[in-house]
Amino acid sequence: MRATARSFFLSLLAITALVVAGPAVADASALQQPQDTRLAVANQPAAAADAAPTFYADVLPILQQNCQTCHREAGTNMGGMIAPWPLVTYEDAAPRARRMASAVQVGRMPPWSAAAWHKGTFENERVLEEEEKATLLAWAEEGAPAGNPADAPPTPAFLMAEMNSDLEWTLGEPDLILSFDQEYCLDDDLRDIYVDIPLHLSAEQLPQDRWIKSVEYRNGPAVHHIVGGVGGLVPGAAPRVYEDGYGRLLRAGPRDINFNMHYNKTPGPGTAVCSNVKVGITFKEPGDVIRHVTGGNGLFIRPIAIPAGASSYSASREYVFEEDVEILSFMPHMHLRGKAAQYEITYPDGRHETLLHVPNYAFNWQHTYRFAEPPFVPEGSTLRFTLWWDNSENNPNNPDPTADVRWGRPTHAEMSQGYMNFRTMNERHIVVGENPPIADAGDGDGLDR
Repeated sequence: MRATARSFFLSLLAITALVVAGPAVADASALQQPQDTRLAVANQPAAAADAAPTFYADVLPILQQNCQTCHREAGTNMGGMIAPWPLVTYEDAAPRARRMASAVQVGRMPPWSAAAWHKGTFENERVLEEEEKATLLAWAEEGAPAGNPADAPPTPAFLMAEMNSDLEWTLGEPDLILSFDQEYCLDDDLRDIYVDIPLHLSAEQLPQDRWIKSVEYRNGPAVHHIVGGVGGLVPGAAPRVYEDGYGRLLRAGPRDINFNMHYNKTPGPGTAVCSNVKVGITFKEPGDVIRHVTGGNGLFIRPIAIPAGASSYSASREYVFEEDVEILSFMPHMHLRGKAAQYEITYPDGRHETLLHVPNYAFNWQHTYRFAEPPFVPEGSTLRFTLWWDNSENNPNNPDPTADVRWGRPTHAEMSQGYMNFRTMNERHIVVGENPPIADAGDGDGLDR
């Protein structure tokens, strides 16, 4: 497949790492000891002062809990973005101590956009405690002392699995891997294009309906985002895992699954590229029980017309719940001019509550906000969803502050979605391996929420 027509012109900032890799450390190696393994390295400097934080005792536990799922050799593919360097060993971290401190101090890392007062609200939040920030800052200020390798905590299970295998998948070897029959090729002069590509699922690949446990993507070059029939992917998104009691059905082949692909690259001589994707799917085991089949709504706000130069243009829509539900997650979606997002709810008794406020929307980190304790929303409640855009010259991501902007698929246009996922209170009892109720168990509908 080949794209030959020039698409709409786009001034898109490349999705890059938020911090620049530091100089490599010569002859760095991690000593790996089986079972009670600790990451130790040779030739570390002594601690600068007894009271100063050290790498092994103080910094490494923070990195393990908050950073290493992405910052490792085979780190999590966050919507096509992979951390630019590992933070596993002392040699990895020490030369980058000041970069780490700077990224933490200004809030670039860890990436998270919900308002600070939401701390503890979402189970997938990426938030450092104040004392953890202080430790990283003090460690950098004191010259990044190593300390005693014996103080290191045990190596996390996800790193042990990586060390003991050569798998490319962070969630383990998938039960089913899907790819397009042929690559999609973009010519030199192409910058930005959307295209629907069918992926054929054969009966041999999937002879019967299966309940999905997880979906993980591996993107090819120039893939910006995907809206697909087995879940989607946007910049900054983590692989999707369905917890115990939840599931999503993948219908058996033979059939075609549509993938709406958004490709973007810098045009010019020699920039032509061919690209594919891999979708790695694992399934629930026979006997697992599916109690909740979820529903949702895209909460599209259309039409939109953002005036040139407007620094805080907003638009809203409302959604009335027709039955009792528990809200599982939200995911606001805009393009380069996206500024902020908010989900508010008014209950039938008149009470009002803000469920999610995103004061600084980040195009390159489009999070799904999954509630740790799903809020109960009774029938008749009204959800108000509001988005803000900055179409002024003060927005460094703005392709053209002199242009009026409307809804559109290319990245230089704008979008205005607020994906919401919820579960109804009518609990099911679907046993994996038995025929699922056809009416209850429809499969996916696009962006993986």
